[in-house]
Amino acid sequence: MSDTDQLVGTVLNMKNLVAYQTGSVVSRTVIHKHVGTVTMFAFDAGQGLSEHTAPFNALVQVIDGVADITIAESVYTVSEGEMIIIPAHKPHSVKANTRFKMLLVMIKEQ
Repeated sequence: MSDTDQLVGTVLNMKNLVAYQTGSVVSRTVIHKHVGTVTMFAFDAGQGLSEHTAPFNALVQVIDGVADITIAESVYTVSEGEMIIIPAHKPHSVKANTRFKMLLVMIKEQ
């Protein structure tokens, strides 16, 4: 049984799905299917994901902290309780202003 299979039918606290690690970005896949994925991320302050594109529409739900998310050169500051949608094929990046956790839901563009 995979780690993701063990999560099915379990009540989960999103803040506890991944732990912060000093100087690192940590991720844990919650669901992985051919049509999309759900992944939890924990970023130490100052850490991030460099600019990239993906063939998925992405919904970022902020679980903890504050970060800047850049989408096609526009910068959005997001914090706990907020979400932002990133369109498929648009260049984007993430930079944690504080320790930052997010739930990333990616759905493949048809």
